[in-house]
Order: sequence, then C-alpha cells, then structure tokens
Amino acid sequence: MTASTGPRKPIGVGIVGLSAGGGWGSRGHVPALQAVEGYELRGLAASSAQAAQRAAEAYGVPAAYSDVSDLARDENIDLVVIAVRVPRHRELILPALQAGKAVLSEWPLATDLAQAEELALLAERHGVRTAVGLQSRSAPAVRYLRDLIADGYVGEVLSTTLLGSGGGWGPAVGSGGAYTVDRSNGATLMTIPFGHTLDALTMCLSSFEELSATTATRRPTVEVTDTGETIPMTAEDQIAVSGRLAGGAVASLHYRGGSSRAANLRWEINGTDGDLVVSGNTGHLQFGQFDISGARGKEQHLAPLPVPARYQEVAGVEGPAAVVAHAYAQLREDLHTGSTTVPDFRHAVEHHRLLDRIARSAETGTRQ
Repeated sequence: MTASTGPRKPIGVGIVGLSAGGGWGSRGHVPALQAVEGYELRGLAASSAQAAQRAAEAYGVPAAYSDVSDLARDENIDLVVIAVRVPRHRELILPALQAGKAVLSEWPLATDLAQAEELALLAERHGVRTAVGLQSRSAPAVRYLRDLIADGYVGEVLSTTLLGSGGGWGPAVGSGGAYTVDRSNGATLMTIPFGHTLDALTMCLSSFEELSATTATRRPTVEVTDTGETIPMTAEDQIAVSGRLAGGAVASLHYRGGSSRAANLRWEINGTDGDLVVSGNTGHLQFGQFDISGARGKEQHLAPLPVPARYQEVAGVEGPAAVVAHAYAQLREDLHTGSTTVPDFRHAVEHHRLLDRIARSAETGTRQ
C-alpha cells in the first residue's frame, strides 16, 4: 500500500505460514495483530489447501490459499507477512513483491547475503514498502536503553560487554527445530539470538568499525529428543567477537549454545559518568524479557530502571508477542505516513553484511 494522509483504512494482512498446529505465526503474529488497532487478518497461505482451510477455521480468517501468489493477488490484502522457515523466504517473498504488496518478512531475511541483496533490489524495483522482523528495535526497553545512552546517562561510552546463551544449539533439540543445527539453513545461533541482539546493540550504540571473531562448533552432534536420533550440528555453538565500534567504544560479545546455570543474558555499557546493565534469563533479546539497571555520578550501587509508561504503546498482549505488537504499531505508521521506523530489506542487507564480516573473520583469522 502507498502512504496516504487521508482517512485511514484498515490494513489487510495475509500471513504465509499460519498453521492450525501452532508455530510462531500463531504465537507471535496473531496475538500481536489482535492487540494493535488498524489491522485486519484477512487471508493466509499454507502448504496445502487442506492445511490452509484448517488454519482459516482455527483463526477465523476469511480467505485461505495454498499458493502465495493467489494470496498476494487478493485485492483485500495490503501486507503479506512471511512467517515460515528461512530456506523458503525467497520463494515466498518474490510473488508478493511482484504483486506490488508490502511485505513483512521474519528475520533472517534470507539464507545468505546474496539472497538478501537480491530481495532488497527487487523490492526497490517494484517500489514497495518492506519490513523485516528485527523487532528488538521496537521493544520498549531497547528504545528506553537507546535514549538513556543518547541522553548521556553514562556519559561517553567507553566499552560494552555482552554475554548471552542461545537456549537452543545445546546438547539436544526437538524434531521441529532440528533444521536450525544445519548452518546452510540460515537459522542459527549466529543469525537468530546473536543476530537479533547484535542489531539492538548497534541501534543503541553504533556498528562495528573493525572486528575480530572466533567461532566454533563444540558439540558436533546433538540428540533429537522426540526420536532419540543423533544428528550432526554444523552451525556454530560458540561465537566470540571483539572490536571497536564506530563511536569509539571497545566491544566484546560472547554467545554460546544451550543455557547457563549462571547468566543467560548480561550486557554492560560502561561510560565516563555511569554504567548500565541489561540482564535476563534468555539470550533472545528480541523477546523483550529483561531488566535494566544503572548507576551514575556518585551512586555506588546499581538500581532498577523501570521502562517509563510512554514507551508502552500497545497493551493487552504479553510475552514475546508484545514486542512483535510494538513493531506492528510502528509499521502501521510507516505504511500510512511513509516513515521508515521499522527496518526494511535494505537494513536487513546491512545486518546480513555485518554477520558476514563476523563469519569471514572467524573463517580467515583476519581482522575485518
């Protein structure tokens, strides 16, 4: 849809990957859309006509398709949401772009940088608004953290240290998530928990001017819990990155697979006048489930810094879907006004490029 300053019509949404059996589409997108005014879930596309009909009945969706091209051609659909596994993103995004529809794709945008560049170029050629699910940027707590830093809470940022656990990529995996241990599928520790958190870090501070990285796969095999099968893991389960940010601060990040009995998320930001600490029980920062504490000036001990109410723009939804709802609220304004608050495919390319630099540094042993 094109930006307009006239009376606002509801944005018709079609979801690709909404299943009656559950999944991120039902857990993340449906409750988020229900919580944000100005959207109507009007259609969906699934892997078969039967699966589409079951999902339509389960969620009360009026139009069900087995082909994303038919969904994209539906005149009642303004925004196509891609909520499927990463390897299928490209083939499902293309018909929506060709139909001239706005597209919101889950992150990662593509399995590799080349695919992401192709999709961004096609979107620009067709002149459509795109968005990518890097929803950490929309999280109230992340936006508050960014503003604390920008407003000088810590003074000049000297350094930042981040430690996180991926939850997955540990000793075992369910069959539904087994595809994530194969690096070629693009849904890895590097791209998902680390990738989401890294995007929030660059939003709050700045991107890397130079970096060095070390990665490893310390568990070469994992057990599939519901079958007892042992399968190879080619995705990295250890990621360590250090370097200098464009703003001058020194940064050190370490993500590991599985979970820790100690800290699963601890992010410190140290400055000339103060310190900030982000802590939580999951390294998936994009879920928004963490706390902020800080101290500055003559204060000797950290104190909680609750997120002010003004950052909470959406009510009535909890858990990870709450951050998705905030992203939808921002995207609604982007679609109606032409603003670009929610990151688009071009931003996704830049983030893919940063992750590519990290992987290249780890593979070659060179500073990037």
